Amino acid sequence: MNCLDHIKWDAAGLVPVIAQEHSTGDVLMFAWMNREALQLTMEKGEAVYWSRSRGKLWHKGEESGHIQKVHEMRLDCDNDVILLRITQQGHEPGIACHTGRHSCFYQRFESGAWVAVEPVLKDPGSIYK
Repeated sequence: MNCLDHIKWDAAGLVPVIAQEHSTGDVLMFAWMNREALQLTMEKGEAVYWSRSRGKLWHKGEESGHIQKVHEMRLDCDNDVILLRITQQGHEPGIACHTGRHSCFYQRFESGAWVAVEPVLKDPGSIYK
């Protein structure tokens, strides 16, 4: 049996993926992979996702240079979520979010509102042209 056959893909042929920073344990982002994206990730040792909004494969960092080097891949107990332990490259500290922040999870719920609690490390206008 192929290792990809162990994955419980959803009806659209996707599996959710969490990218976690290898050195700190910070959760950096959430994305989706299809079979081809997961196979490419395994082969390259760099994260390749499926962009639902663009309807195509997305090699993380292809535009920004913020590549995710994969150290370890884990599959959850239900075989339906993948955890990537990665090093976010391209800027120090690594920028995973398209807003120019370290993590996509930069908003915290406080007093009935979502508040940005992480700084912008680099202007997204200078990252994406």
